[in-house]
Amino acid sequence: MAKKNQVDKVIASNRKARHDFEILDTYEAGMVLTGTEVKSLREGKASLVDGFGQFYRDELYIENLYIPEYLNGSWTNHAARRRRKLLLHRQELLKIERKISEAGLTVVPLSLYFKDGRAKLEIGVARGKREFDKRQTLREKQDNREAQRAMRERNRRSG
Repeated sequence: MAKKNQVDKVIASNRKARHDFEILDTYEAGMVLTGTEVKSLREGKASLVDGFGQFYRDELYIENLYIPEYLNGSWTNHAARRRRKLLLHRQELLKIERKISEAGLTVVPLSLYFKDGRAKLEIGVARGKREFDKRQTLREKQDNREAQRAMRERNRRSG
């Protein structure tokens, strides 16, 4: 029997978002999907690259999330880039809405996965990085990698 709260399958992740944005907070949200969207996701097809979150009438929607049409679908097929409602608790919605009312903050999708048979979207409240911030982050990653490599070498020689 499967464990509770186990992530079954990661469908898509937005690595570009972690490069272009400084993620301040993350939330797990359910999504309102049609049947053909779920079938298409089960085939492992989706893209989060252009996606962003936006509030309409006190509810959070994800826009530009690309879920391709289901190949075996009929006239009931969905639009690939339609607006999809995110399912969050009211307190989480209020917290997110307060945060993005600040200048420069936005909601970006980070990963899309199945958890206990339901499609979940990890979203993040993020601030856009400037070019020098991106270079600084890359430099820090490279320095950490070199330090780890040196430690490994030193441990290998001493042991």
